[in-house]
Amino acid sequence: MHKTIHTTFHASLLAAAIAAAIPASAQAMDMQGMTMPASPAAAAMASTAMQGMDMSAKPASAPAKASPGPGAASNAMPGMAMSASATPASAQTAPRTADADSGGYTLTTGPYIPAGVRSPRLADQESFGSVLVDRLERAYSHDSGNWTTYDVQAWYGRDFNRLVLKAEGQASQGRLQDARTELLWGHAIAAYWDSQLGVRHDNGGGPDRNWLAFGVQGLAPYWFNVEATGYLGDQGRSALRLSASYELLLTQRVVLQPQLELNAYGKDDPARGIGSGLSDATAGLRLRYDISRQFSPYIGVEWSGRFGRTGDYAQAAGERRDTTDVVAGVHFWF
Repeated sequence: MHKTIHTTFHASLLAAAIAAAIPASAQAMDMQGMTMPASPAAAAMASTAMQGMDMSAKPASAPAKASPGPGAASNAMPGMAMSASATPASAQTAPRTADADSGGYTLTTGPYIPAGVRSPRLADQESFGSVLVDRLERAYSHDSGNWTTYDVQAWYGRDFNRLVLKAEGQASQGRLQDARTELLWGHAIAAYWDSQLGVRHDNGGGPDRNWLAFGVQGLAPYWFNVEATGYLGDQGRSALRLSASYELLLTQRVVLQPQLELNAYGKDDPARGIGSGLSDATAGLRLRYDISRQFSPYIGVEWSGRFGRTGDYAQAAGERRDTTDVVAGVHFWF
């Protein structure tokens, strides 16, 4: 009898364990987004509700379509038609235009362009002008007298194309001794660099000369202002001019400016006192004070020398081959 009671006790514990496991098992069978019934009656009701749904499975040979996303894959059941709307690929990749968000308005149409008012334009669509008087100075020399020198550059146009005027010369005793004037078309070829093409005219100190000019002008690395221009004249004449300068800011207003210029010619021109090869060179050092960014007085010293046959022509005319002068002048632009 003791054995019978022991067996009955174990059977009761097993029945209680099975009864407790049935709800947990039904809960574990739940799928995300769908609840599986835990009782036969609920299963019958679910079976009735599922009638009419398309539960047909696709043929095994047909490849399965890619699921729109991880969440959709966990909610889909095999055989159920789970069609989802998707944005066409062409609409996702179509490029947008600059006026896509303007509501149809442009620079020339719309309520913000009153009649008779000029439409707005970008900076590179406008024409601007500037005049730079780099040097307007008086030179004082112990041996060769005193003279006035000018060096002017002016331009008018846009960022990529502009008209450029360059003028440089010396006057002494009320007379123009030597002058060079260039009229050029400048075209931007790179950041900080312009190509230049035009004509040059020389006058004073002999017969006039005309040249075809071509070269480049710009800002070299380490902030050097550079000009390199070649010239072709009549009767087989040719010339080359190189110029470089640098502005060293000692303070925000005090600027030290070294400058170098070289001139070379392809053949002798005795009428103007010019020999072939390296003809002359000028090196100067000027210290200026910026009263404003547009006006600066300065003082400095300048050495100039003539070489080869050019120096011989100068000596034959009673002039020195090289001179050192003290200069004072103004630098301004507008």
